[in-house]
Amino acid sequence: MAATVEDLYRNYGILADEKEDLSKHKDAYQVILDGVKGGPKEKRLAAQFIPKFFSSFPELADAAINAQLDLCEDEDVSIRRQAIKELPRFASGENLPRVADILTQLLQTDDSAEFNQVNTALISIFKIDAKGTLGGLFSQILQGEDIVRERAIKFLSTKLKTMPDDTMTKEVEDYVFIETKKVLEDVTGEEFVLLMRILSGLKSMQTVSGRQQLVELVVEQAFLEQVLNPADADSVDRLLQCTRQALPLFSKNVHSTRFVTYFCESVLPNLSLLTSPIAELDIQLEVLKLLAEMSPYCGDMDKLEVNLNMLFEKLLEFMPLPPEEENGENAANEEPKLQFSYVECLLFSFHQLGKKLPDFLIDKISAEKLKDFKIRLQYFARGLQVYIRQLRVALQGKTGDALKTEENKIKVVALKITNNINVLIKDLFHNPPSYKSTVTLSWKPVQKTEVAAIGQKRQSGEDIGATAATKKLPTNLPRRDARQIYNPPSGKYSASIGNFSYEQRGGFRGGRGRGFGGRGNRSRGRIY
Repeated sequence: MAATVEDLYRNYGILADEKEDLSKHKDAYQVILDGVKGGPKEKRLAAQFIPKFFSSFPELADAAINAQLDLCEDEDVSIRRQAIKELPRFASGENLPRVADILTQLLQTDDSAEFNQVNTALISIFKIDAKGTLGGLFSQILQGEDIVRERAIKFLSTKLKTMPDDTMTKEVEDYVFIETKKVLEDVTGEEFVLLMRILSGLKSMQTVSGRQQLVELVVEQAFLEQVLNPADADSVDRLLQCTRQALPLFSKNVHSTRFVTYFCESVLPNLSLLTSPIAELDIQLEVLKLLAEMSPYCGDMDKLEVNLNMLFEKLLEFMPLPPEEENGENAANEEPKLQFSYVECLLFSFHQLGKKLPDFLIDKISAEKLKDFKIRLQYFARGLQVYIRQLRVALQGKTGDALKTEENKIKVVALKITNNINVLIKDLFHNPPSYKSTVTLSWKPVQKTEVAAIGQKRQSGEDIGATAATKKLPTNLPRRDARQIYNPPSGKYSASIGNFSYEQRGGFRGGRGRGFGGRGNRSRGRIY
């Protein structure tokens, strides 16, 4: 028989008035537990009374927790919220991981207020016992339903970084790392990104050895030991996403060698065959941009000459020879297009790796090939000068709102691209070729040293473009954006210059498996 409101208040009074030994009033506590079988009023009272005296009746602990869970699943949302609010009061000793597990499952609610209540409850028990709470969260991530798994991962990715240092101890961070490695054995692309965000935010991962550990995790996910199938969009997407996660980790002490080697050996030879995972993405340019960003952090490479030669050959593909009859009547129809964005990436990568083998252009290729390369460089440089002059004129005197138009923003980036290529070509024209110049890739924020240098001299059109790029390319730009094309005036050196930024999109296609493959169906229903 369900307890009435009067029963609940009477037995609550018995327990509240007892000053010495509450345990002798077990029957009174049982009446309160029976309140969950009553109507809405009885349930609301039970939701408050059960946790208040919970610690005094350890032999009824399971019954009390189960009674509170029944209230957490009630049809009345106000009862559910009250029951969830009180759940942290059950989180003591061996009960805490169970409460954390329960709260994690309750993250699947569609009611926003209830969802926030669950988050608040999880945070409160996290501060009581971080490791115990993480045990409940990771248990559901590894074994729970997909919606619970998804929300538990998002909870960790957003809340861990807000926890105080005395909560996120080294022991707790080590536990997070170990458990996350288990989860990474079976993830989607989106989950992979979130989990890497969790690990990257740990204090213990801010050291050189910590970043190196993260790179190792990404290497495992990237399948760099396997030959890339360029026709498989999923495999291409996996490589792109893993490379993007690794990029922020690279430094002069944490090298990108394995990724750069893989790109040279497995990706560049298949560049034109790559299948894009996203329809509007220029997959070839995306790959070349990633390679360019990684190249400054490449360490000692086993097959440096072979890989540098592959990069050199790919560069030649995008640097055309001048038309045979430049002054002929059909010359305009024969003019090759100068693909500045591709060349910026390839030339920058070649320049970076060339530093490691400075005699490559002198001793490692034939004199005939070197002559051919210089003819291509010279022809490209002539086209560059035309566009640099046009862009300077177009941007001259423009400031403020005038530079905020889409057309002018694209021109600013176009000027950066052409200036970068110009600097790199000048280096390679030296005898012997030089690799000393430094440029900032057109899609990257301008370094402070460059801005300072600009401020110390009279601004030319080129400088105006560089300054504008500084203002318009903040460090928090999205890493990928819809591609915008700059169409230069038609003429002898027609070409397109892109303004390319990219951002992490979605997850890996398909389901999960080892790494990113197919996870099996999850059990359904309450598994408290």
